[in-house]
Amino acid sequence: MQALASQGVMTFALELMPRISRAQSMDILSSQSNLAGYKAVVDAAATFGRAMPMMMTAAGTIAPARVLVFGAGVAGLQAIATAKRMGAVVYATDVRYATKEQVESLGGKFIVVDEEKMKAAQTAGGYAKEMDDDFKRKQAEAVRAEVAKSDILITTALIPGKPAPRLVAGDVVALMKAGSVIVDLAAEAGGNVEGTVKDQMVTTANGVTILGYTNMSARLGRDASSLFSKNILNFITLMLEKGTGNLKINWDDELIKGTLVTKDGHIVHPSLV
Repeated sequence: MQALASQGVMTFALELMPRISRAQSMDILSSQSNLAGYKAVVDAAATFGRAMPMMMTAAGTIAPARVLVFGAGVAGLQAIATAKRMGAVVYATDVRYATKEQVESLGGKFIVVDEEKMKAAQTAGGYAKEMDDDFKRKQAEAVRAEVAKSDILITTALIPGKPAPRLVAGDVVALMKAGSVIVDLAAEAGGNVEGTVKDQMVTTANGVTILGYTNMSARLGRDASSLFSKNILNFITLMLEKGTGNLKINWDDELIKGTLVTKDGHIVHPSLV
């Protein structure tokens, strides 16, 4: 950013887009996370050596897969919806209590850890706050038994600008059944799961497969490019004068102020100054 500023480049970062209704069509994090959540379940199902839905046949009954999703943001909610469509029994947990209704509306079962702390765990921008050690301990205890029973685990927890929180320790992974699958969508920021290896598929000593792909949406390249380009177009259109198409930037627009990183030789975004 300093190099760009020193060369007089005006820079916008769309990952800093304010989380407001007017910005939804320009929200690159949401458009890409939505695809990542979907692809995470598809990849997990392809790697998992069993069927996802319950099947009642003359030869016997196959129990549905149990899926546990950490984080009920855009990626997590899409993962829940996709897993439910595939017939799995889905559980979910998030530090934000406000997501409970969204999880349940998709057919998932929400795991409550500490209701009061969860109600205070969402920032004004809609992101999850980093929780204290006491909450992390309680969360680990609450989900430990559920992780052990899960066939597929999908983690999506990210803290903007910080390493991903460690949600699943190695001793918890060791409790999972052989053949279980974990998809760690936080691999790029260090991973939510102990044992995740960036951009690799690894198998633990007890037979659990961990997928650590860092650009999951790119595994659906055609759709990812289509949505991303539309996000860019919508943002550029915001800076053009109607009728003439000339560049006309409203510097008081909160979408402009929220994404502007460098201008007039300086880094101007509050989070980077």
